[in-house]
Amino acid sequence: MTFDEVKAALPRQAMREVSGLPFRHLGSGKVREIYDLGETLLLIATDRLSAFDVVLPDGIPGKGILLTQASLWWFRQTEGLIPNHLVEDHDDVLRETLKDFPQLVPYSMLVKKLKPVKLEAVVRGYLAGGGWKDYKQTGKLFGIDLPVGLEDSSKLPEPLFTPTTKADEGHDMPIDEPGAKALIGVAAYDRIKAVSLEIFRMGTEKAAASGLILADTKFEFGTDAEGTLYLIDEVLTPDSSRYWPREDYHPGGPQTAFDKQYVRDYLETLDWGKTYPGPSLPDEVIAKTQERYLTALEKLWLSLR
Repeated sequence: MTFDEVKAALPRQAMREVSGLPFRHLGSGKVREIYDLGETLLLIATDRLSAFDVVLPDGIPGKGILLTQASLWWFRQTEGLIPNHLVEDHDDVLRETLKDFPQLVPYSMLVKKLKPVKLEAVVRGYLAGGGWKDYKQTGKLFGIDLPVGLEDSSKLPEPLFTPTTKADEGHDMPIDEPGAKALIGVAAYDRIKAVSLEIFRMGTEKAAASGLILADTKFEFGTDAEGTLYLIDEVLTPDSSRYWPREDYHPGGPQTAFDKQYVRDYLETLDWGKTYPGPSLPDEVIAKTQERYLTALEKLWLSLR
């Protein structure tokens, strides 16, 4: 889909739930609905929004379309580096599978059944978020030595691979290289690290051509029965990545973010314990969050197409 086609497909109301499909419902994530189609899985990215590990009662209209279409583009760009979870002839097969539900096609991916690797691959090019907090406390980035005197949002000397555990429940936790190798094996770790850094390099170049900075991102991987490694989930979207406008970049504090950080910042002003149920969002916060997703992806689309 072109950006204009994506924008035209955006709904007025957020699609928070999916119903009526004749497939076996396998489970629900914070954002996705998963259906078992026998040899494959149907993943539908809803417009749900989570913050601080809580799914909020309001969604962002069209968010699932934006994230799905960006990921589909990146899966195709990276298939020379690593296979991905999309089925063969994905678009045609997906349209046929959902021929009675065409409104769901832009939200959906049809993927192979794989075993997720219990490691979240995080690459950081800038010192921000949890990385900045760790540096302030330890002078390091999750055990990796860094120069003294760096500021919030400083550019790192080189992109760094800082994986976390992939928890079934609760928070993912940083894990050092020896621990990660022990968890998933040396060969898998080395392959995931190398591929993650290369995709981050590609993303950095595309972002720069769009007037954006790719500060950090995360990837997920899975394996088939033969142990072949695949790129799965989503790739370089505003939900899995931190994008900043280059023209406004100024180290020494938080940056303008094209992601759900706007929602997090609003929630931080509330007297809310960050537990379920989450608070409702004002219309203005929903509209401005959608605008940030759209702006980031429109900028990227200029170089992606």
